[in-house]
Amino acid sequence: MQLWQPSLPEVYRELTADQLAAQITDRRRRLGDRLVILGHHYQQDDVVAHADLRGDSLKLSQLAAGVADEKPVEFVVFCGVHFMAETADMLTPESVEVILPDLSAGCSMADMAAYEDTVQAWEEIHAVLNEQHGGDWNGRVVPITYVNSSAAIKAFVGAHEGACCTSSNADAVFEWAMNGGVRPKAEGEEIKILFLPDQHLGRNTAHKFGVDVAAESCVYDPKKAARGEGIGGSTREQIAASRVILWAGHCSVHKLFRPEHCDAIREANASLAPGEQPTQILVHPECCKEVVDKADLAGSTEFIIKTLEAAEPGTKWAVGTEFHLVNRMAHACAERGVEVRILSECQCLCTTMYRIDQPHLLWVLDGLCGLKTTGGDTEPEPGKAQVRNVIRVHPEVREPALLAINRMLELSTPAAAGAID
Repeated sequence: MQLWQPSLPEVYRELTADQLAAQITDRRRRLGDRLVILGHHYQQDDVVAHADLRGDSLKLSQLAAGVADEKPVEFVVFCGVHFMAETADMLTPESVEVILPDLSAGCSMADMAAYEDTVQAWEEIHAVLNEQHGGDWNGRVVPITYVNSSAAIKAFVGAHEGACCTSSNADAVFEWAMNGGVRPKAEGEEIKILFLPDQHLGRNTAHKFGVDVAAESCVYDPKKAARGEGIGGSTREQIAASRVILWAGHCSVHKLFRPEHCDAIREANASLAPGEQPTQILVHPECCKEVVDKADLAGSTEFIIKTLEAAEPGTKWAVGTEFHLVNRMAHACAERGVEVRILSECQCLCTTMYRIDQPHLLWVLDGLCGLKTTGGDTEPEPGKAQVRNVIRVHPEVREPALLAINRMLELSTPAAAGAID
């Protein structure tokens, strides 16, 4: 979802990076415990440096849920993308305002699953399954949506007895769904999963669970459905035979990692002199299955970070995930003698996350403080306090969406505190 973001006053673009950082620090001091800044790992370094709490989507969801437990928090500024801020709004008390510094920071993957298309897919899939069983199918479709989805999709999933997941807990949510989800699977009952919107995470998770994804999964593509091409591009027989129906969505960053990048690492490893350390491949499960199959390890953003933090000195790693995170880990790991590089040399960065920058962060903090930045290192002028770029999920959407989110959290390991010095 890309919303319209008003242009910033030019003064915010004229400040140097150091001036912006100093003024953001000043505004944070003025707001004190009234403010918490959440930062996703994919953020630019100069932005994530201001975060009070840092994490991946699951960890930030967990932290948002408890953010007002110990402090009189009034404002959560989310340095992430739109769906993350929506989730934070649903998990924080009504008294807390959730702010997204740039409203145009959306997610192309989340945009690939529209509510109307999901309703159509649900109806078509059930019509096929009932038709295949003479109008009386003894089974259920349990929907799972990756947290990288709109509040409307989360609400659809929650209302249909499904759950959200992240790459950290997709395995647990998948197993929960296959066992029947909110209602235990009855004897003789067939359970299928509709997995939205990332087909790659869905396919990789299904494969880990033991599903023969070549024969027991298919893809529902809403664009093909709109053109009248089968059941979202799949045949009726494929729908009936599939244990998992995957939505035709993907992450624009992780699709850039290709099997040939893994092959190049393997070829370089094969030519190493005796005793030289081979490069290990570590990727995110949003990569396509062909890449995950060729990797040494695959896991969530938090898994990637913990693996690299625990890596032995002298080891070498090629990492398939977002550029800013890999670059940050490469610098940190180099101090311990661990070599980290990105799997592909292309610029694999999250361009929508990149829209959140220091000028936008200072602009929203100035609004909260009732200040007007005048430029340079001069004192800001007093102005009228404004709460800018508030993200608010409609109550009719919030209730069923929270069902899906809370099921995800119940199936997750609690997050440790993530304060950043």
